[in-house]
Amino acid sequence: MVNSIQPGKTIGVIGGGQLGRMMAIAAKQMGFRVVVLDPKDHSPTGQVADLEIVSAYDDFEAAKHLKEEADVITYEFENVDSETLKWLEEHAYVPQGSKLIQTTQDRAYEKQAIERSGANVVGYELISSMEELKSGLLKIGYPAVIKTRRFGYDGKGQMKLESEADLKDAEPILAKGPCILEQFIAFDKEISVMVARSVSGEAMTYPVSENIHKNHILHQSIVPARINEKTESKAKKLALQIAESLKLVGVLGVEMFLTASGEIYINEVAPRPHNSGHYTLDACETSQFEQHIRAVCDWKLGEANLYTPVVMTNILGQHVDKVYSDIPGDLKAKLHLYGKDQAKPNRKMGHINFIGDNIEDLLEHIKQLSIWRVQHD
Repeated sequence: MVNSIQPGKTIGVIGGGQLGRMMAIAAKQMGFRVVVLDPKDHSPTGQVADLEIVSAYDDFEAAKHLKEEADVITYEFENVDSETLKWLEEHAYVPQGSKLIQTTQDRAYEKQAIERSGANVVGYELISSMEELKSGLLKIGYPAVIKTRRFGYDGKGQMKLESEADLKDAEPILAKGPCILEQFIAFDKEISVMVARSVSGEAMTYPVSENIHKNHILHQSIVPARINEKTESKAKKLALQIAESLKLVGVLGVEMFLTASGEIYINEVAPRPHNSGHYTLDACETSQFEQHIRAVCDWKLGEANLYTPVVMTNILGQHVDKVYSDIPGDLKAKLHLYGKDQAKPNRKMGHINFIGDNIEDLLEHIKQLSIWRVQHD
């Protein structure tokens, strides 16, 4: 790795959220300095960075400052200003480039890119009006899901359409701009694979995660996933296939639907560390955050062996005041808080990795804790 970024250099992170925070912690453990660009002072990433640049993402003066400070630049979420990122790509070292961000910022471009990789997606139609929505539903049928093409996450900007009676409720989503209409399939499980690829093209995958959502927000990730070896192998192969097709650099989260017959459809991809990969912090030889730093700095990728079964459970804003009482005395619980200043409903405030000898015992253990009772009220 002759041209790799060496310890002592500075990594620039665009975005100050929890993913950037955990990325920065990994980078500092590896001997790097960290500078973060984010509109919010004392952001979760800023709390652990060496330098904060507090400014809007589309501020070119801030981008110039970031360029001057950083030896390599990465990002921690998709909604980075694409023009700023394109400028940085031309004037600084951004190994991930700007094309992947532009692709994943728009669900239509993302679906098309996934299809080009050879992976399957559910049937979809691109729509911009009520007339196009009705026409799309004639092709796809009910039930279906309407989503905004841009700026949607954790269930925001989308809704399920069960019948013609739901069309009226879809108007506010259509008003937000271009949308995508997706066929709703009866999947057996939601699974995901974290895949990493370095500047040099070395690639690897993590164990498959089985994901459980509540109100469109990830609730738990169970690893190892309760699937057979054939499905595990197929899911990993698809993730690698997509990473190669996208010319990925860094870490990518690939979310999938698994049907009862064993078919796999790609739901979406996220070109950075992912919530369903948080289990790697306590259960794998190399966390997804260290792996991301290794990949963008062109180090040899770390091993991803699973040391222990693990259940990752998210902590949302409405849970914060009620879930900590059991944790200090629980040797199975590894607590990770994100340093956010305000607990809001459905805002991700942290997560707990529960580790133990087997999944079923861990799930039963969690049911005895206050966090389970609060989350299931």
